[in-house]
Amino acid sequence: MVQTITRGREQEIPLKHPRENGKPSIFNDQRMKLGLFGSNCSGGLCMTDAPTTYEITWDHTRSIAQKADRLGMEAMVPVARWKGFGGNVNFNGTNFETFTWAAGLAEATEQITIFTTTHIPTVHPIVAANMATTIDHISNGRYGMNLVMGWFTPEMEMFNPKQLEHDERYQYGGEWLEFVEKLWTAEGEFDFGGKYFQSSNCESEPKPAQNPRPVLINAGNSPAGTDFSAKYVDINFASLDMEKMPDYTRAIKKKAKDDYLREISTMTYGLVVCRDTEAEAKRVHQEIIDKGDWPGARHLMSIIGMESESFNEQIEKFQERFIAGWAGQPLVGTPEQVVDGFQQLSDAGMEGMIMGFLDYNEEIDHFGEAVMPLMREAGLRY
Repeated sequence: MVQTITRGREQEIPLKHPRENGKPSIFNDQRMKLGLFGSNCSGGLCMTDAPTTYEITWDHTRSIAQKADRLGMEAMVPVARWKGFGGNVNFNGTNFETFTWAAGLAEATEQITIFTTTHIPTVHPIVAANMATTIDHISNGRYGMNLVMGWFTPEMEMFNPKQLEHDERYQYGGEWLEFVEKLWTAEGEFDFGGKYFQSSNCESEPKPAQNPRPVLINAGNSPAGTDFSAKYVDINFASLDMEKMPDYTRAIKKKAKDDYLREISTMTYGLVVCRDTEAEAKRVHQEIIDKGDWPGARHLMSIIGMESESFNEQIEKFQERFIAGWAGQPLVGTPEQVVDGFQQLSDAGMEGMIMGFLDYNEEIDHFGEAVMPLMREAGLRY
């Protein structure tokens, strides 16, 4: 029998996503979950010429992921890029495509949750649903999707000459995801009728290894972005000042519960610069900024100001944070000071952090040796 789902009939879209035992690691009960962010792109989270051994090769990428896996980290989250940001270093211009990257790392790791970052306008729901299911099976149910609406206009214009307005991108994204979820869950064929997608006699087999779907995350912090997260995803990633985090966390969790009868978690991201002395950590952090690609940063911030409401208030105030950490929360200092920063994030309602390093392959070793034991002592990890 052919089933029909029509956009706008919200009662046909399940609002809750119950999960069985055997959850992926991102859903464990660690007080402060940890992961790596951006290790698939040149520069990672640092738009700089500061020296590093970090490079975009598969051997290097696999090594970084396996180290994070052995340390018990919960997430590997890539940055989806199709075009660099120009300037002096063409930040993120060399990168691994994230579905293929995730499939490779799923086979190379054992417990860590591997994410793709998906620019929704660049891939049709039917294709995305089956690619995601394939990786979910390769990983034995520890796969997730980071859903991005496609804010970088020069990049999106490589796919389509007309970029949707900010809030309409989230409407498009909602319909895209409802189509994907139907492909993940419907038995037999169905028709899909919406504003953006109309398809007949659709089917997708096999279903995901996770029941009923892979993990979903989103970093929208604008009103439209937080509404999308509250309605659809498991974890919202926020780029905020520490003092704004408690109110933000309470508000989005309340919105998810009150408006959509579901629960959501909150995490953040940022650059970690940890050294044995505070002076050395600050020196390295300052070197990242001093050798930053300011022409590229100005180009990036001008586009963010025009195209993404998530960062409007931060653009002028946090210029250096775009150079050193993609505007995320920086943690700079000794191992003890970095752990204190994680404690502050936890106290502010954040349940985890995905991190960037200037040198992922080298610094993750130091993080495992010097920071992880202190996090266990502080009760942030076990």
